Amino acid sequence: MTTTNQKPLPAKYVPADHEPEVSRRWDEARAFHANPQRVLSGEARPYCILIPPPNVTAALHLGHALNNTLQDILIRHHRMRGFETLWMPGTDHAGIATQTVVEKRVLAEEGKKRTDFGRAEFVAKIQAFKDEYEQRITEQLKAMGCSCDWDRQRFTMDDICARAVREAFFRLFKEGLIYRGKRLVNWDPVTQTALADDEVENEEIEGIFAYLRYPLVHQTEPGNHSPVTWSELAARGYPGADQFPEDDQAYVTVATTRPETYLGDTAVAMNRRDPRHTSLVGLFVELPLVGRVIPIIEDDYVVLPVSLGGDESDPKAKMATGFLKVTPAHDPNDWEIGQRHNLPIINVMAPDASISADHGWDDYDPHHGAHVYIGLSREEARKKVLDEFKARNLLEAVKPHVHSVGHSYRSHAAIEPYLSDQWYVKVTDDRLRGAALRAMNPEQRSSGLPNLGGTGVPPVSTPSHPPSQEGIPDHLTIYTRHLPHWQLGGSTYFLTFRTQQGELSNAERQLVLDACFHWHGKRVTTHLAVVMPDHVHLLLTPLKRASGDWWPLQDILHSIKSFTAHEISTSRDNPGPIWQDETFDRIVRDEDEFREKWNYMLMNPVKAGLVRALGDYAFVKCGEEGEDGRDTRPTEARKAAGDNHLTFHPARYAKTYETWHENLRDWCISRQLWWGHQIPVWTISRQDFEAKDILNTLEQKFQDEFAIQHTGDDPDAEIVAICAAPDPGLERFLNSIGAVRDQDVLDTWFSSALWPMSTMGWPDPQAAGPEFLGMLDAFNPSSVLCTAREIITLWVSRMVMFNRYLLTNDESEGPIPFHDVFIHAMIQDGQGRKMSKSLGNGVDPLDIIHSHGTDAMRYTLCEMTTQTQDVRLPVEYDESTGRNTSTKFDKGRNFCTKLFNATKFTIMMLDEKAGSEPETVDPASLDPIDRWMLSRLSRATHDINAAIENYHFSNYAQAIFELLRNDFCDWYLEAIKPSLADNPAQRVVLQQSLETILRLLHPVTPFITELLNEYITHRRTGRILGLDLPFGTNPDLLCTSGWPNADQTLIDETIETQFAHMQSLVEEIRRVRAKHQVHPRRRITLHADAALINQLAGLAPVAQTLAGLAAITTDPPAGESVAMTFNSTEYALSDLADAVDADTERQRLEEKVADLDKSIMALEKRLANPGYTEKAPKHLVDETRATLEQQCADRQAALARLAELA
Repeated sequence: MTTTNQKPLPAKYVPADHEPEVSRRWDEARAFHANPQRVLSGEARPYCILIPPPNVTAALHLGHALNNTLQDILIRHHRMRGFETLWMPGTDHAGIATQTVVEKRVLAEEGKKRTDFGRAEFVAKIQAFKDEYEQRITEQLKAMGCSCDWDRQRFTMDDICARAVREAFFRLFKEGLIYRGKRLVNWDPVTQTALADDEVENEEIEGIFAYLRYPLVHQTEPGNHSPVTWSELAARGYPGADQFPEDDQAYVTVATTRPETYLGDTAVAMNRRDPRHTSLVGLFVELPLVGRVIPIIEDDYVVLPVSLGGDESDPKAKMATGFLKVTPAHDPNDWEIGQRHNLPIINVMAPDASISADHGWDDYDPHHGAHVYIGLSREEARKKVLDEFKARNLLEAVKPHVHSVGHSYRSHAAIEPYLSDQWYVKVTDDRLRGAALRAMNPEQRSSGLPNLGGTGVPPVSTPSHPPSQEGIPDHLTIYTRHLPHWQLGGSTYFLTFRTQQGELSNAERQLVLDACFHWHGKRVTTHLAVVMPDHVHLLLTPLKRASGDWWPLQDILHSIKSFTAHEISTSRDNPGPIWQDETFDRIVRDEDEFREKWNYMLMNPVKAGLVRALGDYAFVKCGEEGEDGRDTRPTEARKAAGDNHLTFHPARYAKTYETWHENLRDWCISRQLWWGHQIPVWTISRQDFEAKDILNTLEQKFQDEFAIQHTGDDPDAEIVAICAAPDPGLERFLNSIGAVRDQDVLDTWFSSALWPMSTMGWPDPQAAGPEFLGMLDAFNPSSVLCTAREIITLWVSRMVMFNRYLLTNDESEGPIPFHDVFIHAMIQDGQGRKMSKSLGNGVDPLDIIHSHGTDAMRYTLCEMTTQTQDVRLPVEYDESTGRNTSTKFDKGRNFCTKLFNATKFTIMMLDEKAGSEPETVDPASLDPIDRWMLSRLSRATHDINAAIENYHFSNYAQAIFELLRNDFCDWYLEAIKPSLADNPAQRVVLQQSLETILRLLHPVTPFITELLNEYITHRRTGRILGLDLPFGTNPDLLCTSGWPNADQTLIDETIETQFAHMQSLVEEIRRVRAKHQVHPRRRITLHADAALINQLAGLAPVAQTLAGLAAITTDPPAGESVAMTFNSTEYALSDLADAVDADTERQRLEEKVADLDKSIMALEKRLANPGYTEKAPKHLVDETRATLEQQCADRQAALARLAELA
């Protein structure tokens, strides 16, 4: 029915006229607010996505628009399916990035550097910048239609997140997983802070290989050395020494890409397999200008040159000299050599990477000449070293060399390996790295499941002799059966048995499921049973018998299989064997494997395509279910028994995750910045600590709120005290005793790693506020993380580690933070570069929204998202609007326009004659065209469900495009125009079809569908059996309405095949009409045969409507006609009247005869070849003859028509 107060739709859809109003309606209804109590009570299943918090460094770009569109599609889809959905919004403080941006802004606007301000004053400037861009980002997200729970917006430095950071740091510190150490770090000389390994991006640069000569010397004691001559080396048997002047000082040549770091050399290394090494035993080298005498050592790390037996395939061996300068303070590999040989560590650089004697160059002596390097940048020093060596005839050669150099992901400056005291998380500990690897879906582990021990083995082929019992432990009981099996008493088993042939009916599956639980609690604990059409999975634990041993597996299985086989055979018309004799069984060795098997069993019906979602399959039962089938176990029990594995989509990214953890180094978490979470550590000398008896005071007053680490055994070494929660009393006490707080801040990724927990109020939801109660239990683990591939290591890895470690209970590791990780495609600019804030090539989504509308942008981005390639998106600057735009989004805009016009047209047709529609429509009673539309709706619904569930977003966009534009607009609407007014049931189909399409479209185009939905749902008068379109809690909003549920019985393969045949016929007739320029309104006649008319069946009237036919007849044409070939058969079209162009028709027939002549000649030649007719398969030869016969007949028909035209 229509509504009297409804405003008519405008003539044209202008997104800007409607999107703000739709957004307001959503906000007023709090349509996106999540209620965790519905999850905890069992009323609804949870579906949660945590937004990857964008950095507050700048506005969002189209890369963010793509990711957030995909997340919103998932959220809206699951909200409509009845899940309690939470999409948690928020922003990231982005320490180094934000501070760098603000420093540049302040320098440009005020001409001042950060150091010209006090820390608090400059942090206030950053806070103001953050507030500005946080608001802008929120406005962008809302404009993009993101259905986030805006009441719960978080920021990684707000009070809630800050409490989580302090708690996490304290726990990790207290348990030895955070420590302080002096070692080489990745140092950014521009921002002057340490970086973690995964914040370093390798870039190919055009560098050099410099060959430097180091003079050889004797050293009898420190400070007393003399030169070694070539004659002495010759006497020592040094290869080639006799080719040099006898009295000249000998040297060794090192090859390096970093000549400037020679100032910090503490050794020269060579491989012990080098034939020259015996000649150099006991000798030293002297560093020119520096004056330092350093030893020659042996280390297998040194690459042998090819001339001395090195690997010819190794590029390094081709460049190597066999002598390696060792600079432990400025190269990570040299650091390792230095540690092996206990070498001194000399740092010759300041934090800005200039040469300095003030940061660890302890033996600097300006009188030796090295003063010429002091104060130079590393690039200037590199050139100066080459000049100085050349002036002393110590520069042997300089060769160009392209090599990979690490660069800062923020400043893009070349990273300097730098010796520094920093804080580290011991991620190499099994409690972190091991937990992260164990979280992986076993099917995605390259090495498969780990060897966890245990004694259970799957059955093997039956041997010809009894299995040997030698070596079997005494506590194992051996049972003889068809297959050898060792049963471990008290173990849990995963079992599978299969049908002999065919599939079980629904009734038979229910019978088997009930039988699996017959002995539950008596002979066995049945944890889970899943009955598939042709096999059964069981997860069970045999119980003890009165005799003290365990019920044998074969007794339990025999009971289930024999009972069900008898019952099924009795009920079938053709009784026979039901079950195969063999059964696969495996002992479940630990909790991880239990979870893996549980998840595998639950997902089996989904992966087999029997249902679209976990929980929808009827023939699943767990031992702890209540009478109504609802899972009545406590929340934690549900989590423990459920899936606790992480699955990557696409699966190839699991390898990135796995490889990262297998090659992990401890994570440097301290940053030399002002913006961020200041490290909650206070230091004080050990002597002061002990003299004041501070420890007793801490223990008495603050108990478990602190922890201590000693940083060394030196009496002057520092100790460290830490404050957990922000306790002002403890902080005041630490300050009063002279303890000094660490000035560094934590790596941004530390707080980001806590995102799945901190956003839920961890560690104390009650203290966080009433809105956090139940959040952690309801929505951790979350459902999916949608993110980019470059932060698998930066973020995904660390969230898994922290979630599993910090939520650990006494019995098991904590849950995974999310079940799925979807790695989306990357948006690139027109040059193929990643769109990013740092590159400044990002396009503001609001520009595209301005030119095309939000829904057009979202649809286009969705359609472009495949799982195989990134998206290149060239844009143009529109001078008239001062905004960027792109023609790529035209398709989305046209699609939305099509939807709008189709809806207006539908409304007009429904309103023309409304009021007599039936309340219920049985699809079986409908016309073929309506059954076809319902079949297409049902098929598209299932295809879309599968696409969204599997993160195939492009498939979703294509499926809905085909349904709306092709099926509904181009065919259905056109076909029903003549019949709709007099067909009430058809009007119900029309209304329900469009309402279904609007719901299917809503996740990707929320604004226009929300607008149009009101007009369509208010015209609903009846329902169709098998098509369920439930209303939600707010019937006026589409976003909370139910997702379409189209029964598969609506899919009619026969009618779809017939319709496809009719479509081809219509398209061919339209082609002929266009060629002959027949007026669109002119009705023509198709002269067909009985076979074609029979094929059209009940669709003949539809074909007449769509092809503009007055009639379809078997009578021959009375006058002039045009020939048309369809499915290799020629038909005639008449009544084209003066529209027939004899010359055009003659030309077409002559071309056809010519083509047929060529084809007939080729076929006759093939059949004349005995090699073909005698050796080719008979059916191919028969087909060739039939084709020849048909083409000859077509040729005669064409010639006859030509004669008529003449």
